[in-house]
Amino acid sequence: MKVYFISGLAADKRVFKHIKLPEGYEIVHLDWIESLDNDTLASYALRLGSSIDTSVPFGIVGLSMGGMMASEIARKHHPAFTVLISSVPCNAHLPKYFKIFRTLRLHRMVPVAILKQASIVKRMFTSESSGDKKIVCDVIRDSDPRFIKWAMHAVLTWSCEQLSHPYIHVHGTRDEILPVRYTKPTHLVKGAGHLMIMTRASEVNRILQEVCRRR
Repeated sequence: MKVYFISGLAADKRVFKHIKLPEGYEIVHLDWIESLDNDTLASYALRLGSSIDTSVPFGIVGLSMGGMMASEIARKHHPAFTVLISSVPCNAHLPKYFKIFRTLRLHRMVPVAILKQASIVKRMFTSESSGDKKIVCDVIRDSDPRFIKWAMHAVLTWSCEQLSHPYIHVHGTRDEILPVRYTKPTHLVKGAGHLMIMTRASEVNRILQEVCRRR
């Protein structure tokens, strides 16, 4: 079975380097495509998912903003399983202060270059290995500023219903981007932050392998 992976904002498939699935499951990465001026998060997600072969069973795994995309794809195509990592299933689970950002249009005021540099500097104080820190920094540097600008607006204006299709939601108790107190994960990783896909990969792998065995 093919399992489609979607990375987070300003990231790509390199952040999934530690992820392993059981024999019989093939990881397929859905790389970000160019956003259109009138794209919402939902419309973009469906265009992103248009390359999925929905005629056969498939799984989908989304990290952070990629999890939001996975939620929208799941609403349309009902995969065999949906896994959200460091993400949320609907806009009602976004931090309440995101509404302030949207109202004040702060995401329009702060230059993307400053956000990227701040994210790189932050790596000095995070728990990734030195090799993983380099990968994350390279990913951030390679990210498209125009896409980041669009994506921030798309997340802040996202509107959707709670995902009714069964899903697995893996979240760290110390997630600093999407704090766990605003959402309702099915699986908690104690002490893990937003990038637990790299820092706590063994625990994430264990959950993913359980999901694959149960389907």
